[in-house]
Amino acid sequence: MTQLEFAKLNKVSPEMRYIAKHEGISLGALKSRIKDGRIVIIKNSKRNVRPCAVGEGLRTKVNANLGTSQDKAQLKTELKKLRVAIDCGADTVMDLSTGGDIKKILSAILRNSTVPVGTVPIYQAAVKSCNGKDRFSRMRKGDIMEALEEQAALGVDFFTVHCGVTQDTLTRLRRKKRLMHIVSRGGAILAEWMISNKKENPMYEYFDDILKIAKKYDVTLSLGDGMRPGSLVDATDRPQIQELIILGELAERARKHSVQVIIEGPGHIPIDQIESNVLIEKRMCNNAPFYVLGPLVTDVAPGYDHIVGAIGGAMAAFYGADFLCYVTPSEHLRIPDVADVKNGVIASRIAAHAADIAKRVPGALDWDREMSRARSKRDWDAQIKKSIDPVKSGSYRRSSLPKNKGVCTMCSSYCSIKISERRFK
Repeated sequence: MTQLEFAKLNKVSPEMRYIAKHEGISLGALKSRIKDGRIVIIKNSKRNVRPCAVGEGLRTKVNANLGTSQDKAQLKTELKKLRVAIDCGADTVMDLSTGGDIKKILSAILRNSTVPVGTVPIYQAAVKSCNGKDRFSRMRKGDIMEALEEQAALGVDFFTVHCGVTQDTLTRLRRKKRLMHIVSRGGAILAEWMISNKKENPMYEYFDDILKIAKKYDVTLSLGDGMRPGSLVDATDRPQIQELIILGELAERARKHSVQVIIEGPGHIPIDQIESNVLIEKRMCNNAPFYVLGPLVTDVAPGYDHIVGAIGGAMAAFYGADFLCYVTPSEHLRIPDVADVKNGVIASRIAAHAADIAKRVPGALDWDREMSRARSKRDWDAQIKKSIDPVKSGSYRRSSLPKNKGVCTMCSSYCSIKISERRFK
């Protein structure tokens, strides 16, 4: 049975018990929100992995993207990225590989990951059908379904499927004349196929076939935003909203088939449009969990886009987004290396935690209270241990030790906390 079937039958799965214990939510509330589609538990029923719950009232989760390209396809590097992502606190990872032996790479990531793993199966189908020659028109429905079935059987926990890129949305895109047309890789591949073959998107046309595969393995469907804006000037336009309306309809259809669903969102959005984007998604998709890339609130910071994404992510999560896809410093420039992965995960975790405090997620503020107690005692070891990145904070402390170990080299003997201790004991 899928987690949604358990909830509909008012039954409690082992995964529900685990989530209730670790998230501080009652089993009754958890079951009710899973049944309504407001919470999903990401875990393939065939795989033994720690489940990840995403949705209303829970801690905001963070995903880290991994994967090869045609120019960089080293499995050892991807496994290093995987370890770093998990060590730094990523709740899930996605393998977006398009280079090398894709099945071998995915299998290795699945074997070595202790968190749920997601994929974009259209990549495998496209690579297999065009043999690296970018002739996506050769891809067939069977290639797509084969990739979905194969990856689900391997143990993939969630899929991004770009079902909202339809002929209708492409018509709206042509009328809109965006500055940047389609920046989603999966969306662009499908649009190329649709235009070349003069046919409807097979992922939309045969959505029921996708549901059968997802239900068989309890794979959570992440309905992809193939029309997400890649520039601030294209944000919240008709193609984006048209796709979102379609995704909301498909999400409702998936729930009726007892398949769990999350909705993917933009993308590049000005700060003043973040709240409305979250509200529209929740309204159009019946409060389905919202999975956002960033969002990125300015286009001018290549090399610092992890900061840009953290700003947007904190705001989006505060307004109700449930799942942040990290952005690394190398976004728009190159495939991320191990250091980029670490910086991206930490930045997104900071954003998620900041939002959880503001949303009053149970236990969120406790971490900050413990850090403040350590600071008030000038307990440097405890501060380092409680920090989001103990390795970095510890190295900073060791790199500049004061003569008096009770302070730091910023204030030395003029430490405000030390001065205050004399008067406010």
